Amino acid sequence: MADRTSLPAEDFLEALDGFIAYISRVEGLSPETVRAYEGHLDAYGSWTVRASVDALKPSVRDLRRYLAELHAARYAPRTVSAHLSALRSFFRWCELEGIVTAAAALTLQSPKIPKSLPKTVGESAMEDLLAAPDLTMPEGVRDSCMLELFYATGARISELSRLDIESIDFATRTVRLFGKGSRERIVPVYRRALDAVKRYLEEGRPALLAAGRCEQRDARRPLFLSARGNRMDAAALRYRFRKLATIAGLPADITPHAMRHTFATDLLAGGADLRSVQELLGHASLSTTQLYTHLTPERLLGAVVQAHPRGDA
Repeated sequence: MADRTSLPAEDFLEALDGFIAYISRVEGLSPETVRAYEGHLDAYGSWTVRASVDALKPSVRDLRRYLAELHAARYAPRTVSAHLSALRSFFRWCELEGIVTAAAALTLQSPKIPKSLPKTVGESAMEDLLAAPDLTMPEGVRDSCMLELFYATGARISELSRLDIESIDFATRTVRLFGKGSRERIVPVYRRALDAVKRYLEEGRPALLAAGRCEQRDARRPLFLSARGNRMDAAALRYRFRKLATIAGLPADITPHAMRHTFATDLLAGGADLRSVQELLGHASLSTTQLYTHLTPERLLGAVVQAHPRGDA
């Protein structure tokens, strides 16, 4: 067991436990986000012990020293910004709970992060990826369903992992997704994706369930099953995606999130309006969706030419 003197003060640990419970149960943040916040705040707590700083009552100077240490450790600006964001959220919650003020944390500015355009999958590469699964195997039928739903819905990988059979409505040709903060959205999908789901439900999933040799204990009937018949979490789906991307010859920087970026970019290139894409992606702010307009300059130029009174001049 760790020496108590190496741990942050008890009042900080109690506040941290309360904050983690709040963002998990009340705000409904994803398990991945909760773990990230907890990790960032644990790192801060450990630093306060080394630096002899009161973890609940840091000064602006103290927090600047902490961020400077992260920079000195060669953390990327985006990572430093994530640590600061976690501290701000934690101290805001502490202020609302009447524990301490959040003034010091809110004073600091986040480091400037260079904007980079999201990675997307080109048309020919997408065809190679969608053709990568071995449809003679139950796992391949499942993987084909996964890829088609990725491309058809623009879902985050965590959203895809939470899908149940009941999430698919064949009558209305829609999929029900639960995003950040448990926000629900309904996304219409194309016929090819539904055909992939139907084949998986008829051929792949029963075989995986039988091979697992275990009772289906989850009453919610998870859509994606592992070879043992259990629900596949985001990490398992990410692993399968990477295997398929390698088979298709895609570069290593193409991640599952690239499917979401490609979904948005292709919709805009096809003429969809920004507000519709925002709703389909589940973005809380339109400014987040606007990033994709940088990837479709030809479409925007075409819109000006077609719609502006002097567009063809």
